[in-house]
Amino acid sequence: MTEFEIASSLEEALALVAEGYRPIAGGTDLVVAARTGRAPLPGRLVSIERLDELSGIEPTTEGLLIGAVVTHARLMRTQSVIDDFTALADASALVGSPSTRNVGTIGGNVMNASPAMDTGAPLVVLNAEIVLRSTRGERRVAAADFWAGPGRTVAEPDELCVALAIPNQPDGSASAYVRLEYRRAMEIAVVGAAARVDLDGRGRIIGASVALTAVAPTIVAVDGATEVLAGRSLDPATLTDIADAASRKATPISDLRASDTYRRHCVGVMARRAVEAAFGRATGDPIAVPVNRSTGIGAAR
Repeated sequence: MTEFEIASSLEEALALVAEGYRPIAGGTDLVVAARTGRAPLPGRLVSIERLDELSGIEPTTEGLLIGAVVTHARLMRTQSVIDDFTALADASALVGSPSTRNVGTIGGNVMNASPAMDTGAPLVVLNAEIVLRSTRGERRVAAADFWAGPGRTVAEPDELCVALAIPNQPDGSASAYVRLEYRRAMEIAVVGAAARVDLDGRGRIIGASVALTAVAPTIVAVDGATEVLAGRSLDPATLTDIADAASRKATPISDLRASDTYRRHCVGVMARRAVEAAFGRATGDPIAVPVNRSTGIGAAR
């Protein structure tokens, strides 16, 4: 039988996590895993979903602080996320189904550490940090360094993800996330890509970041994205080069949903489309959230 506690304060939650309780908020991953027999429910659970300290979306002088129990549905509708951290809004709008988006939390998504998580690649290209807290104190870990493998993070057993900190993006910057999908709901990413491009006052690319979903044991960044894109026009040759770089970075597996060869090809296509969408947004193209729906990428209606 599972012991269940409802934390009434962050301090209580941290104390229980230090005692070995597993935190739960939306529970969309934990409960599904138990129902399908993939993993039993932990012996001790502590609910953190009622903690006001973890439920805010707060602008700061450095950027945006997103509480760990903020749902995907809130993220996809929050104007500051849509305006300034658009790739995260794109990804949040694609997570699961409407019911999953209204219950599942960004902190749970991050800590679940699935290589197919939609929000991971946007967090990497936006240079987000994972804010961890325990009874011993607080630390921050860059999203790019946070995932250690499927289902594994660098967080210590007594550390709780309390927030995500996303820095202000450079002037002239925009981002996007796209994924290959076979259907329009309850789909796990087959492959996906996020991109951020930074433009100078003349509309030229001066910086870039690209990260990939579901093609490696963790979310991975494409090496040398700035070197591939900086100073160039967004012509077919440039897009081919970034697609090739993404394909080289991928180390996919074959499973029931796609072969490794198919994934390696498609991730290049997704990387190119993510860069195109990010560049379009940076130059004033009103591409709505999510890119998949507004541009017709992925499954038909």
